Amino acid sequence: MTLVSIILVNYNGAAIIKDCLHSLRLFNQTIPSEIIVVDNNSRDGSPAMIAESFPEVKLIRETTNHGFGKGNNIGAKLAQGKFILFLNTDTILTCDFLPSLLAVMEQDPQVGIIAPKLVNRDGSLQLSTSPAISIKGEYLAQRRSHQYHQGENLAKITQEFAHQQEVDIVVGASLLIRRKLFEQLRGFDETFFMYFEESDLCQRSQYLGWKIIYYPGVSLIHLHGGSTSKTSDRMILEYRRSQIYYYQKHRPWWEQKLMQIYLLIKLGSAWFMSLIVRSNKQSSRAINQQVISMILRGGK
Repeated sequence: MTLVSIILVNYNGAAIIKDCLHSLRLFNQTIPSEIIVVDNNSRDGSPAMIAESFPEVKLIRETTNHGFGKGNNIGAKLAQGKFILFLNTDTILTCDFLPSLLAVMEQDPQVGIIAPKLVNRDGSLQLSTSPAISIKGEYLAQRRSHQYHQGENLAKITQEFAHQQEVDIVVGASLLIRRKLFEQLRGFDETFFMYFEESDLCQRSQYLGWKIIYYPGVSLIHLHGGSTSKTSDRMILEYRRSQIYYYQKHRPWWEQKLMQIYLLIKLGSAWFMSLIVRSNKQSSRAINQQVISMILRGGK
């Protein structure tokens, strides 16, 4: 009987997914599980590599790039497990971590989602949780991210991530959820092509009274953005589109307006200055202009 269905969404991930799948083969030893890879119309040869090198994987070849949320939903429809682990292709297991996560969920039936600690390749801490998305929450998250990257209060931040705790949002690089909850939520909201989909999933779970748990007793390496770095301009646009949609879906009208005003001032100033000094890349100017137009159209 399959206990956990492990789902990965691949898009041109030949450079990273092989290490991820190899680590699953090496460390995922004790829990009855299946691995499902949904390929979003990759053109880099990665589907053929997966089929040849990892025959144990259930490979779903799509003819369209559906994005992260819909890709995972496609895989979840075929899942047989009682639990579903959504795993990014830019992760590498360093231990058999599923037993520890499942033990926490079995001890507390109100835990709907749980995630391990994420670390960098050198073993150093990576930010693995986030405050609830709001004007205040985003400010707090940005301040903590700045302190983390600048090395400020690093000991305090490390201490914060040393203990199991209930949180608002866990980073979706590795997210274990009860299948019954995922089905109750009707999966990821496919309006999010990329970014904010795990935040939305966590928020909707909390609306229903479920707990979101961060568990640092086990960890895995997260290469952090390896699957999206080649399409950074498009991802900037998708980030802002998802951010606007999230606020429309979950936040009060006044926060929506504040966020829109902030973005209009920030991006409008950058776009205007780029026209004067002509120092920004043309693609960056175009992205800023598209986001401004999106805000003025109401997020569409």
